[in-house]
Amino acid sequence: MTHPRSLSQRIKRRLYLLTPALCISLLCLFSFLPDDEWPDDITNALQQYANSFPQEKVYLHLDKDYYAAGESIWFKAYLTLQNLPDITARNLYVEVLNKDGVVIVKKMFGAQGSGAPGELVIPANVKSGQYQVRAYTAWMLNFDAHFLFYKNITIFDQSTKTVPTVAPASDYAVQFFPEGGNMITGAASVVAFKAIDQNGLPIAVTGTVKDSKGATVTDIKTQHDGMGQFTITPVAGETYQAVVQAGSGAAKTLPLPQAIGEGASLKIFNRGARIFFQSVSGPNNTDAYNEMLVVASMQQQLVYRAMLNVSEGKISGFIPTQQLPSGILQITLFKKDGTPLSERLAFVRQPDLMNLSVNEGTINHNRRTLNTFTVKLPDTLQAHISVAVTDADQVVENPDHQNIVSNLLMTSDLTGYVHDAGWYFQNTADSTLQGLDLVMMTNGWRRFAWKQILKNQYPSMRFHYEQGIDLGGTAYTTGGKLPMMNGQLDMIIKVPVDSSSFYSKVQVNGLGEFAVDNAHFRDTALIYYKGAGKQAFTDVTVKFNDHFFDYSVPVKTPYPYLLPPPIDNTTLKNFLATAAQGNRINRNIPSMTNQPIQLKEVKVEEKKVRPEEELDKRYTSGMFSGGDGYVFDLTKEANMYQNIFQYLQSRVAGLQITGDLSNPTIQWRGGKPTFYLNEMPTDIQMLSTMSVTDIAMVKVFRPPFMGGFNGANGAIAIYMKRGNEGNSDKPYNSTDGSFKDFAIFKKAGYALVKEFYSPDYAVASPMNTLPDQRLTLYWNPDIRVDPTTRTATISFYNNDFTQHFRVVAEGMAEDGSVGRVSKVF
Repeated sequence: MTHPRSLSQRIKRRLYLLTPALCISLLCLFSFLPDDEWPDDITNALQQYANSFPQEKVYLHLDKDYYAAGESIWFKAYLTLQNLPDITARNLYVEVLNKDGVVIVKKMFGAQGSGAPGELVIPANVKSGQYQVRAYTAWMLNFDAHFLFYKNITIFDQSTKTVPTVAPASDYAVQFFPEGGNMITGAASVVAFKAIDQNGLPIAVTGTVKDSKGATVTDIKTQHDGMGQFTITPVAGETYQAVVQAGSGAAKTLPLPQAIGEGASLKIFNRGARIFFQSVSGPNNTDAYNEMLVVASMQQQLVYRAMLNVSEGKISGFIPTQQLPSGILQITLFKKDGTPLSERLAFVRQPDLMNLSVNEGTINHNRRTLNTFTVKLPDTLQAHISVAVTDADQVVENPDHQNIVSNLLMTSDLTGYVHDAGWYFQNTADSTLQGLDLVMMTNGWRRFAWKQILKNQYPSMRFHYEQGIDLGGTAYTTGGKLPMMNGQLDMIIKVPVDSSSFYSKVQVNGLGEFAVDNAHFRDTALIYYKGAGKQAFTDVTVKFNDHFFDYSVPVKTPYPYLLPPPIDNTTLKNFLATAAQGNRINRNIPSMTNQPIQLKEVKVEEKKVRPEEELDKRYTSGMFSGGDGYVFDLTKEANMYQNIFQYLQSRVAGLQITGDLSNPTIQWRGGKPTFYLNEMPTDIQMLSTMSVTDIAMVKVFRPPFMGGFNGANGAIAIYMKRGNEGNSDKPYNSTDGSFKDFAIFKKAGYALVKEFYSPDYAVASPMNTLPDQRLTLYWNPDIRVDPTTRTATISFYNNDFTQHFRVVAEGMAEDGSVGRVSKVF
């Protein structure tokens, strides 16, 4: 049961992990601190690693678990950095992979405020089978591939008649995991085990442990999802074997790990409010094992350390957990020379989940009737919450529950596959917590290796932390033979999808390299460039840097492809028929296809247009169109002026241009006008270097100009000639246009995300005459919670047939706490 917690308490609990100085001061209250420096070397190595390599995670909330070819996968991405919302991340990469690791669809999405809504359209020609959705940031690629986000989905094509059957597993495997890493001779040792079949799914096993003489030492029996544990006291020189049986399968005899006589291991007892630990020393230990150090860390931050002294009987202690958030605690035992001897994971379970609830408002299962639900967040925290409503009968829920809670708190930090991970967070019953501890004992931790960071061996940083789209490259002259050393590029970047544009002066270094960092644009940007500066280079070519996402190569994922969810053939047949009909309908809905809506033809009487008006129409847009201004046509102007400012002298009443024309002082009615180049803000220095023969038009706006900031003193807008100048039927904003003397490069940006189509049957619309075959009835990647009532009301119309609604809400609060609720109405 979770409880509301104030913002200050929650953030204090999570920031505790991010303030090492505070951690160390608290450690003094609970630990035996040594006088010498070698423990500091260990904890300093951890802090250096944490500062240099913070953990970034991605989780995707999908609208459902399986799809038909041609359908859309709707999702909301949640990004964290050190388990707090990653508000500065910008680039998110999402792919769908088949079982051969081939990428069938991929897109880059723009993240903002620690989240990103998205849609992936499954190709209509995709074959039925198991697929994986993979999501990550560039920073995450620097580390083990296990820590990317993976989710299994099933895709069915229209040729599928029955649910694919999988032959019963004929083989299985059992792995054994001594607590702390080693069994110690002469000491009672706990050994956990994990049994899986050849498909990677857990299976139940029973058996016994026997010594070399065949005598039974203890029994073996799984407790939950193929996992269990037993206790054994190894005898020196003895070997042990496990004889196990899985159902009706053949019995297997498997060796247990060899016990050690020299070394040490950790025993852990998780009591909730505190975690008790005890070191177990080998009988053959020398004085080198007399002094040892226990270090506990969470999210790569030190939370506890204690010095042990075997000769003085200091071999145990407890780790207070009241001030820690929910998550995995990594406890490591070190020898005095810095060698890690033993390691154990423990899960800290706190009542700190975001307590979401869903309550029914108006429920009506009749055809095309309005339904309302209320999502409640009884807390003062701001939060991002995504909600999906699906047909509970036709969209079967996958029993392998993986959700935002289980992922961000547990599986994203483990290298092994955890089956039905959501089960461990359904309650805090003793059986659930025991199962959770078995997960800690049977899955590896590989965020970092102590042996490596103590030797300053860190991951190779191939990818930087991206906060936008980088437009770097190398500029060349003389036909691409030599780098353009220490020059300058003029860049005009236009984004046709939203008509935005901006201008940049880009400096080029001695190697010809340049960079435009952290650009943000959707769909595609048209990048126009040419050599510029006082020593403007001609014949400039640019090689833009490649990006890893520009290429698709088969991916070998560490995450297993698992069996499809259990769907009976009747449900599958109805699902495919409904999905096929829905896809056909979606092709007729403009909002789902980005098609324009055709308007009725309107007859307009012809009006004679003056040449200046025609020029203004061809070049200007938005607030720059029409208006109160002077228009100057320079398309046929002779090259007899030093620059555009000499041309404008004495041509505009009240406009004063004085001083050096390469950097003049410009006043209009007592103030300085603003300047624009192709409707993008620019400055006098840039305009003074331009040749008048490259300019098509100048438009001078009388004060005040309402088309931009600081327009109180008027504006001067300068438009460059296009490469297709003279072809008046091609407008300035066309995507295939160009500027005189500028080369062009197209750069892919963030994927466009359509709004989820939800019909409104309260109003008359031609779209409402179509059949309604939606299986996802409602999808909202970011609902708005009323700050006063702490509730959000969601409403949607039923389709033509659904009788049961499954509502799933997942979210993350500003302090990093996460929550989930699922309910069927």
